Amino acid sequence: MRNLRTEAAKRVELVFSLFDANGNGVIDSGDFDLMTGRVLKVATASDDGARAAIQAAFRRYWTTLATELDANGDGVITVEEFRPFVLDPERFGPTITEFAQALSALGDPDGDGLIERPLFVSLMTAIGFEEANIHALFDAFGPDAEDRITVATWAAGIEDYYAPDKAGIPGDQLVGARTV
Repeated sequence: MRNLRTEAAKRVELVFSLFDANGNGVIDSGDFDLMTGRVLKVATASDDGARAAIQAAFRRYWTTLATELDANGDGVITVEEFRPFVLDPERFGPTITEFAQALSALGDPDGDGLIERPLFVSLMTAIGFEEANIHALFDAFGPDAEDRITVATWAAGIEDYYAPDKAGIPGDQLVGARTV
């Protein structure tokens, strides 16, 4: 894999810490169950289809990580297994796209194509991001006068976040003040 830009390397470290939802130092299927439950808990206005889509996206994310990164087959992914490969578009592009579409759709329960800041903040907080960084990200997406962003903007932002060659993107706001 290519060398990661500094910004992308910081995003990798943050993603690992978020995926390790139970804080035990490794990523396993239970972490994805925990994160899925937290996200669904705040997505109360979303319909069953959107809720099922995010559950499937989290499940696929774990399955892809386990298949691609669990080098020793022990059912957990260490930071050493995670770091060199997670931003590989060849391996993870379709999984990231599915996740981006499902999460951004979950943020639009009324189907108007727009995501209001409060729900965006709730969903991102449920994933584990720091609130100040979430607001900085939302602002970087350029909300409209009614403090909304488009579903397409958020989905594209998620995909950019996982791109190893991207820098100066809105998603870099998420690594602002957090230490990992």
